Amino acid sequence: MDPLLRVINLSKRFGRLSVLEKVSFEVYPGEVVGLAGRSGAGKSVLAMLLAGLHTPNEGAVYFDEKRLHWPLQSRRFSIEVIHQEPILAENLDIISNIFLGRELGWPKLSHLLKIPNQSQMDVEADRTLGELGVHFPSLYEKVSNLSAEQRQLVAIAQVMTQSARLIVVDEPTVLLSYTYQQRFLSLIQRWQNEGVSVIFSSKNLEHLFAVTDRIITLRKGQIVAVHRTDETSREDIVAEMVGVASPHQITPAIWALDNYYQARQQAEKLRHQQALLERSLVERDNLNQQLVDRLAEQVEALDQANLALQAAQRRLLTEREQERKRLARELHDQVIQDLLSVNYQLEEIGSNGNESPALTAELDDVRISIRQMVGDLRRICGNLRPPTIDSLGLGAALQSYTHDWCERNNIAVSLDLDANLGRLPEAIELSIFRIVQEGLNNIRKHARASAVEIRLKHTSPRTLLISVADNGQGLKAGFDLSALAAEEHYGLLGISERVALLGGRLRLQNQRGGGLLLQVEIPHPRVGVAVDTINL
Repeated sequence: MDPLLRVINLSKRFGRLSVLEKVSFEVYPGEVVGLAGRSGAGKSVLAMLLAGLHTPNEGAVYFDEKRLHWPLQSRRFSIEVIHQEPILAENLDIISNIFLGRELGWPKLSHLLKIPNQSQMDVEADRTLGELGVHFPSLYEKVSNLSAEQRQLVAIAQVMTQSARLIVVDEPTVLLSYTYQQRFLSLIQRWQNEGVSVIFSSKNLEHLFAVTDRIITLRKGQIVAVHRTDETSREDIVAEMVGVASPHQITPAIWALDNYYQARQQAEKLRHQQALLERSLVERDNLNQQLVDRLAEQVEALDQANLALQAAQRRLLTEREQERKRLARELHDQVIQDLLSVNYQLEEIGSNGNESPALTAELDDVRISIRQMVGDLRRICGNLRPPTIDSLGLGAALQSYTHDWCERNNIAVSLDLDANLGRLPEAIELSIFRIVQEGLNNIRKHARASAVEIRLKHTSPRTLLISVADNGQGLKAGFDLSALAAEEHYGLLGISERVALLGGRLRLQNQRGGGLLLQVEIPHPRVGVAVDTINL
């Protein structure tokens, strides 16, 4: 398949300042390509060049095998651009901006001599904005009176009304709230399903990893790496963005923070302080310099030890699961079968009719005890290793386990599974099962609850949200997760360790109506079934 867009050695300078230097890449039909980079990396300038707002100093751009020439009218080639700061006609209203230069009317094929159909544009504008979930009191309001977020939504709606083949997106989510950010990500997925190519520039790595097929990393106007999204990690991209030689040099604790931008800001402050410290120490004696070198070695040693501990913990969990699997198989294939064989022999002895009524009654009691032992052993096997997870997957294992748990503990359980859950890697499926299992154990021991609700939902093609909510007594005031080990309560602590090793996030929150909400969000490889696009 030939690329839709080919960029070859594209360069742009402003005076002596080089903002893009020999940038080359390709975009294929229906492909979403992400651009990652810090401020000043050249992402916005690249978008301006493809929009025709700047002229390159060097290089060539081919669209559908035709070379583009500047001054460039990108819309003639079905290229649309969504800028970080929306470019709108301030003196016109919302509808006029949405259809600016592409008014609906008669004749349809003409762009210059056309009689506008205002009622049709009103209907189409209202429908398009409705898809984004935004409603204005009047579509005839001038865009100069709108908020920054509303203006950005109008700019997005403007692109949605066009038949684009390539859409260049430059940091549009900066001005959008969380709800509109998620809808815009779904919109990108819908464009991809329709065969539209998208170049998506963003500093938010969560967004890039959610919707892109490839990620291009820019630093100081140059491409430093190109990755398939499923074959890289956030650590790799961040290391390339900031120019670190190895992603392991980034302290692993950064990924435990809830907000990446706060972590990035903190890293910038630390880097600035380090630069000031190094500059000051250069002017001092060698003793201080030796102290800095020794401190750097100790920090590196701590990072290596942290990575080694994480690797050891992963191996420990893997070996524990293998041992549980082996033990469950031995109990099922040997001990349970032996007990059933003894039970059949006792049944045969009792059926002879030669024994006294008292002996027959004792035999019946023994057989009942053996059946109870078999049931208990099967339940133990299920706890050690869910029998259905290997053959039928996580969904079937959770349905079987929660059904049995509900009957044993007399606590109602509601299980809501994503329709597109699909099969995940074995380690991830086992970890999710253990998280739910340990969550239910905590509810049984401590919550005093009468009902539990468990949900597994995809929040993106590569992110799964697991929530376990009960109507019990919730957490006590002043709850401290780190103090659980000293109190020999390891359930929630074990969940937090599993989530950390998966690169996920854990949240514990008391609900207003009573009870505890446990939420875990974990990344995983993109599932084979496409997630839903915008729900309109």
